[in-house]
Amino acid sequence: MDTKDAIIMFDALSQETRLGVFRLLIKAGPAGLPAGTLSDTLGTPHNTMSFHLNHLSQAGILTSRREGRSVVYVANFDAIHALIGFMVKDCCSDDFSQMRQDKKNGCTIIELANCCQKQERKAQ
Repeated sequence: MDTKDAIIMFDALSQETRLGVFRLLIKAGPAGLPAGTLSDTLGTPHNTMSFHLNHLSQAGILTSRREGRSVVYVANFDAIHALIGFMVKDCCSDDFSQMRQDKKNGCTIIELANCCQKQERKAQ
């Protein structure tokens, strides 16, 4: 992921309703949630929710699929993984942050040491 793509994603997530949608979709997992459920859960009018869902879709944060009369939205876990990797990649140094694949369950493990305190001590 490059800086431009990360900025687009951060911009999309920097609004309360869109961040709420993102969090709900992460919890929902690959099954996703219908737009109406998102709207009702967050207490957002349907037309306003459509605007926010479009913004998140354009940023690559979520995808959608039609199921009957409903549109179901799903978090784009590959894009989120890339964004988290972008944030962690240059944090402090390899001594303080690492991303690795857990081969047993296929998950990515992010390990963060308490690097900020150690850097503060060095500066004193």
